[in-house]
Amino acid sequence: MAARSAQLYRSAYLLTTAPHAAEDLVQTALAKTYAAWWRVRSAQDPVAYVHGVLIKTFLSDRRRRSSGELPVGDLPERPSEEPDPARQAAERAALLAALAELTPVDRAVVVLRFWEDRSVAQTAADLGLSQAAVKNRSLRALKALRGLLSEPQTNGSSR
Repeated sequence: MAARSAQLYRSAYLLTTAPHAAEDLVQTALAKTYAAWWRVRSAQDPVAYVHGVLIKTFLSDRRRRSSGELPVGDLPERPSEEPDPARQAAERAALLAALAELTPVDRAVVVLRFWEDRSVAQTAADLGLSQAAVKNRSLRALKALRGLLSEPQTNGSSR
């Protein structure tokens, strides 16, 4: 494979049209080939076998579309202003006050799903709920939070 890696890279580059994507594709194809080396060894043409793995891996990745990455020429603009600690503290206080308005189960769902970045299945298991209940509660809780956070805070109370 070391003798053919340049040829594999060229093929991968023509498929992906990006150097980094071509390197990733070659690496993935070689890893798959290594995992099935017993089949490659018995193939009539091992190089053709590896090329087939390369092509199938490329097509599989395109079909799956698991990556929504789109390369861009320029990086997006960054905010020019420094974060305001007072504003961040006020936003955090408002969020905590809004969370306190939710029912305990809805609050637990929001914290587990979005703060601790757990999956629906993990959250359901931790709370003893069905996955449908977690989805339903998270939608309802997020809607309530949006409503609470969009209201002007005129009463001046904080929890």
